[in-house]
Amino acid sequence: MAKSINDIQNEIIDEFEAFDDWLERYELIIDYGKGLKPMPEEDKNDRNLIDGCQSKVWFTAVLQEGLLIYTGDSDAILVKGIVAMLISVMSNHTPEEIINADLYFIDRIGLREHLSPTRSNGVAAMLKQMKLYALAYKSK
Repeated sequence: MAKSINDIQNEIIDEFEAFDDWLERYELIIDYGKGLKPMPEEDKNDRNLIDGCQSKVWFTAVLQEGLLIYTGDSDAILVKGIVAMLISVMSNHTPEEIINADLYFIDRIGLREHLSPTRSNGVAAMLKQMKLYALAYKSK
């Protein structure tokens, strides 16, 4: 059976709790980015660019067998890791699950307080876009 959004969030929280040092936590985020499935270059266009991000961030979503599958990328290594974490939590769930998800892992791992205000706004913009994709696919 597929893991729930909360199961995945809890796994990420457990992973981060193994590190007290924020430099190690940043390394973990960067490692997530290194594992991100490459996004096709043709999808890195203005239409898929997230407004409100300090660096360039792209997101797309497709509905396959009732589940939303996200792809994303960023030109900044740390942000790419955040994109990868969001995709791991949100992908492979129904639009309904994504719309109703309470994404608490960002606060629980302490990420929000370790981001600059502009990066924090960027994360909010990414989440908003992911939920907008879910809303769009739900209404189809």
